[in-house]
Amino acid sequence: MKQRILAGIPDIADEQKFAHGGNLRRMAELAGCSTDEIIDFSANVNPLGPPPWLGQEVGQTLQSIDSYPDPDAHDLLMAAAETYKIWPTQVIAGNGASELLFAIAAMGGYRQAIIPSPTYVDYARACKTHRLTTLEVPMDENFQVNFPAMGSLLTTPSLVYLCSPNNPTGTTFSSADLREVASMFPQSRFIVDESFAEFLPVNSDRLIRNRPSNVITVLSMTKFYAIPGIRLGLAFADPDIILKLKQCMPAWSVNTMAQKVGARCLRDRQYAAHTREQTGLLRKSLASGLRQIPGIKVYPGEANYLLCRMERVGQDATPLQERLLMEHRIAIRLCGNYEGLDNNWFRVAVRNQDDNERLIKAMEMITGTARSPIIKRTRHTPALMIQGTSSNAGKSVLAAAFCRIFLQDGYSVAPFKAQNMSLNSYVTDQGCEMGRAQVTQAMACRQKPDVRMNPVLLKPGSDIGSQVIVMGRPVGNMVVSEYLQYKPRAWEAVKTAYDSLANEHDIMVLEGAGSPAEVNLKHHDIVNMAMAKYANARVLLAGDIDRGGVFASMVGTMSLLTPSERSLVEGFIINRFRGDASLLDPAFGQMFEHTGKPVMGTIPYIHSLGLPEEDSVSFKEGFRPDNKKFPADQCVDIAVIDLPRISNFNDIDPLFAEPDVRIRIVSDAHELGTPDAVIIPGSKSTVPDMKALRGAGMAAAIRALANNGHKTRIIGICGGFQMLGQLVDDPYGLESESTRVDGFGLLPVQTSLVPEKTLTRTWGTHADSGHGVHGYEIHHGQTRPLAENLHVALRDNAGEPLGFSRADKRVWGTYLHGLFDADEFRRWFIDQLRMDKGLKPLETVQVTFDLEDALDHLASVVREAICMEKVYKALGFSGCCTQASLFFRNGG
Repeated sequence: MKQRILAGIPDIADEQKFAHGGNLRRMAELAGCSTDEIIDFSANVNPLGPPPWLGQEVGQTLQSIDSYPDPDAHDLLMAAAETYKIWPTQVIAGNGASELLFAIAAMGGYRQAIIPSPTYVDYARACKTHRLTTLEVPMDENFQVNFPAMGSLLTTPSLVYLCSPNNPTGTTFSSADLREVASMFPQSRFIVDESFAEFLPVNSDRLIRNRPSNVITVLSMTKFYAIPGIRLGLAFADPDIILKLKQCMPAWSVNTMAQKVGARCLRDRQYAAHTREQTGLLRKSLASGLRQIPGIKVYPGEANYLLCRMERVGQDATPLQERLLMEHRIAIRLCGNYEGLDNNWFRVAVRNQDDNERLIKAMEMITGTARSPIIKRTRHTPALMIQGTSSNAGKSVLAAAFCRIFLQDGYSVAPFKAQNMSLNSYVTDQGCEMGRAQVTQAMACRQKPDVRMNPVLLKPGSDIGSQVIVMGRPVGNMVVSEYLQYKPRAWEAVKTAYDSLANEHDIMVLEGAGSPAEVNLKHHDIVNMAMAKYANARVLLAGDIDRGGVFASMVGTMSLLTPSERSLVEGFIINRFRGDASLLDPAFGQMFEHTGKPVMGTIPYIHSLGLPEEDSVSFKEGFRPDNKKFPADQCVDIAVIDLPRISNFNDIDPLFAEPDVRIRIVSDAHELGTPDAVIIPGSKSTVPDMKALRGAGMAAAIRALANNGHKTRIIGICGGFQMLGQLVDDPYGLESESTRVDGFGLLPVQTSLVPEKTLTRTWGTHADSGHGVHGYEIHHGQTRPLAENLHVALRDNAGEPLGFSRADKRVWGTYLHGLFDADEFRRWFIDQLRMDKGLKPLETVQVTFDLEDALDHLASVVREAICMEKVYKALGFSGCCTQASLFFRNGG
């Protein structure tokens, strides 16, 4: 036992003795980096981060910031009373637990304090401030409080400071023992600091409710709820002590924001339960990893931190601390200023799994004991992720732009989207199905489409269900609840695909889906922030200003993200802007004030982009006049039927690009008119879509065009081909409860839907023109002719039919997606329509359907609008802006 009188003017030794962890500014200065780069194991904060609703609550609180806080913190104390089953008169709130500890010392009535050590340094500091003699009583070798040894000291009325779980040891003492000692010495006052007790199992014996009258229990809310920047603590005592304590504290000690956030924290039972479960698992995992490092002894603890010691006697942990900080940007807490410990001891907080693994790996490297990793670790590939404030914000196109920019700058790059919900799919050379958007992005990288780029594809078949395709193969049709159960397996496939692809490239460009702030979906997210965290990607959040409300949507999105998610966001992209971009400058300043993130660039609205649309929303806008050099009466009119479950609508993109073709997307039979051609595109659900067209009168209108002497040509592709036939059988109930449905009766063919899905790349020839065609097949249908000698419209290179036509050649269908990509065939088809209309055929190819020029143009526009130097810096590239980047920026 050692007695020390702490009083007088603080000096340098005092400053060192009472130092705390968590000083990010100081650590960053020493490491020569920004505070954001420090992984802080020196501060014991919930590794899961603050509750997900924190930003929303803070934003709402700002509306009342012009009023004084409630001096009684009524709602906060009521929440505490509800949670801990006490009377509101038995609790008081303070500006952090430290304020309450100092106020307790200030109440007076005692001349000495007893502090079992090692323990939290502010107990001694509070006593020193109020000129109390402190008696520091060593704990036993297992860091347990030696209550019998305090008996002789307690004959003098004393303040006794106890910590459970103890900081820094993580050990607890018996509440029953404390109650017995408190009853034996009623003239002493026992202060029990339970700042880390919330991490204990929910059934632990706490000293909040079942508490002797001479016990004050203090609780820090900042540790468990990860809100140290807000500052909030609670003290529990008898009402008369609470009144005395209040007199020792300033008015309005707890601000409005702390009161509002604190009350909601206390009522969030789900967050508390999840934290206890996950922190326990993370602590065990971290302890196990650290114990594998020779020379490090890890002591058992029950809180969210671990006490460690260098096993060699006299070995100072200071060099370890310095190397972790300087070489790895990792901060740990030396324990030399804890009474009874020296710098042979250090403490590490429990953080998330990735940070814990990084600490273990760094310590293995420093101690020279690097071994096979505890779990699989893949090499880190710099990753940029494009997320959006909504669907159709331009994510796919922007991802393609960055893919091409990185390629131009000399990097091997690959796109990735964990989960795509789209009816617009593609078949790879290996016969695997993936989203078309990632195919375009692969082309931007000059890579062959690889199913790893889109490991999960959902093809909606109804409002509540989809066909689930994993690594290019269908695994079943699932309603939402079934898919949620399957999703953990899908997530494993996603991670495996990403790791494999990332190991082969210099940079990864990821695309999110919808918005990362969809609060009803976040808990099982695998495509937005969950994927960004896994890839350690820097996120650019894009918003479509052409739709309006872009600034509100960006600020709102950021407010709904958790702090750890917000830390992944590098900045914003304003997309599709028309006008003078300088007019946006005032808004950018306000955006930064609200979010702390900059606008990285403003992308102008790009007319005639020439790339496939990312979803059917843009496709259904129809006619695009920018490239039409022929007057309307010199153009052919093609009506594309708008199906409820339209799929592979990019089949029409090459026709959009032609200067003498006008495309109309038609959903109303009265608007169909007498076009030169009608195209019925693919459908994810042929039978329901066929019924929908029949119910809307569209089927009758199409039949009238085919049978009443009109020159209109009618073409069905895939599902549209099936609709043109006499019958569609669905014996397995793949699309409908009806086993047999009549088709439109325009072709003598019959289709049966079978479970096995045809997925293949195909090359062939159009019979009448002799031109080569190519594309891919994706269908469950098997179609056979019902008439002998039915004209074969297309054949594959093996001579097998790819489609059939009526004898007059004016109605035909095929399973081949992408047939209009072939320039010579497309021009022949359009010229046939021109001649039907009495126009002269153009004969020569007018447009080469090749995305290379479009991708280069897109990249040049985005490069001009975005400072790539900042992007490269965010990805960790030193030097940032390469010579190639400068070359392309300057028009090279």
